[in-house]
Amino acid sequence: MSKKSTNKIPIISFYSGGGFLDMGFEMAGFKIVWTNEFDPIFAKLHAAGITSWRKAKGIGVKAEIFNTKSITEVNSNEIVLEAFPSGIPADFGIIGGPPCQDFSIQGNMVGFEGERGKLTIVYFDRILALRPTFFVMENVTGLTKNMSTKTHLTKLLKRVEKEYYIDQETLNALDFGVPQHRERVFFVGILKDKIAKEKIKLTTEGKWFDWPENNKYKDAETKYSWPEAVQFGKAFTKPKDLPLELCVKSCLVSSRQFKEIANANEYFNIYKNIKDLSNIKEGETNRPSFKRLHRYKYSPTACYGNNEVHLHPHLHRRLSVRETLRIQGVPDTYILPKELSLSKKFKMIGNGVPVPLAEAVANALRKFLKANNVVK
Repeated sequence: MSKKSTNKIPIISFYSGGGFLDMGFEMAGFKIVWTNEFDPIFAKLHAAGITSWRKAKGIGVKAEIFNTKSITEVNSNEIVLEAFPSGIPADFGIIGGPPCQDFSIQGNMVGFEGERGKLTIVYFDRILALRPTFFVMENVTGLTKNMSTKTHLTKLLKRVEKEYYIDQETLNALDFGVPQHRERVFFVGILKDKIAKEKIKLTTEGKWFDWPENNKYKDAETKYSWPEAVQFGKAFTKPKDLPLELCVKSCLVSSRQFKEIANANEYFNIYKNIKDLSNIKEGETNRPSFKRLHRYKYSPTACYGNNEVHLHPHLHRRLSVRETLRIQGVPDTYILPKELSLSKKFKMIGNGVPVPLAEAVANALRKFLKANNVVK
């Protein structure tokens, strides 16, 4: 199977948000044919961002959210008619990251009993109803670390495993060249009817899927000597062994870019006294909020929609929309409308999967499908 034929494999995207996971799959050669996003502002932001990104790549396909209903209200027949008006193809995939606040340590930890937690159940329901050739789901690691949610998840997966071979792995965006310590758990499923059982060869760790690794950045958290927190406003130079691309510094907007780059000058004002904030050291990120990032270190997980404030390393302001997009690995060609809600922009960005991590998983999946002749 050539990459050209893989390019034609259509993807249905649930809980599409800003489309960061979709971008990774498009970059790996898949085709997004259907998207779903219930939040109307997120839907507008998605359409603008993905359209501008595609336009810069020379792809004239205008992005849009195909369905803006709650996924609980969209039945399988409706999805099929919208995604495949000419008939269901022999092979297609489903990707998505159900809202994770009910499993997140920063969230309320009510798990599958929460309204958002129930959407994970709906995701698996849609997979069993639509029977894609493969699926990918991503979520916070709390989904598998908390004992109560882990037990419930195991029961859900056993139901899906009647039809699919499923593998899971926790991956950190930092290990894929993203200047952010962001761990996510990924699940990959392959329809049993599409692959011979002998192709599913378990490793000593019980894995069968060839999860991606980036040798250049693998174990970045312990591989490099990261600097300690320093007094706010202090001048210093970058440690020589640190890759600049793994540092927040690579994402900061320069004074020139502040006016020239879209979304560079969009940020929330700070109403706290500068004298009080000056006591927060550069790199002091072990705080519940008002974390000041270190210019020569990675950012902690971006949770801007959950009352978490990230301060600029050496300026008296919060991070801008463009800076947070860069921390998520989103290209500057992804442009959001200035007039739309600033709080929605930050929340949508914080919810997303870092694009390089999404691309790495998508490429690993493409290689697996090719090596095992899963798709026709």
